[in-house]
Amino acid sequence: MSRTMKIAIVDDEQDMRQSISQWLALSGFDTETFASAEEALKVLGADYPGIVVSDIKMPGMDGMTFLKRLMSVDSSLPVIMITGHGDVPMAVEAMRIGAYDFLEKPFNPDRMTELAKRASQTRRLTLDNRALRRELSDGTVLMKKLIGSSPVMERLREDILDLGQADGHVLIDGETGTGKTLIAHALHAVGPRAGRKFVALSCAAFDEDTLGAKLFGPAAEDGGLPLVEEARGGTLCLEDIEALPQALQARLLTFINDQGIPPETRIIGVSNLQEQDKTCEDMLRPDLYYRLAAMKITPPPLRSRGEDILTLFTRMSEQFAEEYGCDAPEISAQEAAQLLQAPWPGNVRQLINVAERAVLQNRRGTGSIASLLMSDNEETQPVMTTEGKPLKEYVEAFERMLIDNTMRRHKGSIVSVMEELCLPRRTLNEKMAKYGLSRADYL
Repeated sequence: MSRTMKIAIVDDEQDMRQSISQWLALSGFDTETFASAEEALKVLGADYPGIVVSDIKMPGMDGMTFLKRLMSVDSSLPVIMITGHGDVPMAVEAMRIGAYDFLEKPFNPDRMTELAKRASQTRRLTLDNRALRRELSDGTVLMKKLIGSSPVMERLREDILDLGQADGHVLIDGETGTGKTLIAHALHAVGPRAGRKFVALSCAAFDEDTLGAKLFGPAAEDGGLPLVEEARGGTLCLEDIEALPQALQARLLTFINDQGIPPETRIIGVSNLQEQDKTCEDMLRPDLYYRLAAMKITPPPLRSRGEDILTLFTRMSEQFAEEYGCDAPEISAQEAAQLLQAPWPGNVRQLINVAERAVLQNRRGTGSIASLLMSDNEETQPVMTTEGKPLKEYVEAFERMLIDNTMRRHKGSIVSVMEELCLPRRTLNEKMAKYGLSRADYL
């Protein structure tokens, strides 16, 4: 999500600190100033959410020593050095140590802003990648991403926890957009291999020779290990496993058989087969298929998840509304029914796209949920699922979504929710208990 990056300005001259701070603040940055490197080091840690602008010539700890200290704390932290005339060789040395760039006094303020923007983009990407890596190694975080209280999702989470603790290889198949890659990461993160490597490769992304070299060797020119070696002791996730050529299927089976029981390295095959009248079983040699499919997970399609559809839509639209700096759309009972009835051929991935477009439509004050659902399907009329549902189910799903949204908006304030929904406290408590909603989740 979009966020303002900080800029730490370190300079012993007060006028210089203030002028740089004022200029960058006008450019939209959140600035903080420090009169010395020692003072700045008390604040600047490994995950500092921004960049640093520092003078080189300072009393006490100079800029070069300061830079070395920062690089020892976080070598990816962008540091822009400011140097006086004649100190360019020193600035070049700073670049060698790890500085992002340098500016020579007197510098053009616009040049400073442009440099700060580029450095901030680099920093944002670094921090996002770190956060993603932490998420992908944290089983608790990953399980929370599998949103939904429907029975099929409860069973899916139980299956992940059970199979995550097991030693056998796993096959994950099912429709596109159902979160199969997320499930593969979760299986690794909740099991005994969580602290070891998770190595992923798409079998559809390379020709047979390249794929064979990446998987089994010889070692790459850059000195990297074949993936079966890199993943040793951890998990090797093969996406699009149905695209693995027959000769490589034989080599993979040999690798599996040579490991014995329990296997040192777990193989997770992810099938994304889109062809009609064909299954992953048709594409893999039987002995390999049955070695993998002994433990199998098939995530449920979105259309079978009932009111999870509304929960997911609400969460996604709130996230996009925050990102775009606008209000999330309020869903009417009719629109809730349309969301519940849609076939969702693209599953959760499609729902995320619809939620984002709904937020953008709402920001412009145009469009409708029905138009978005129609544009995502070939038919010219809104598409409904083949299995109808009783009106009572639609009403209850909408009611749960309405209470959930209102509780979330008022951060668990029962009084505010009672006033907005015109409900007596006893009725609200009964409905929250009926729908499994707890006030503690909103505080």
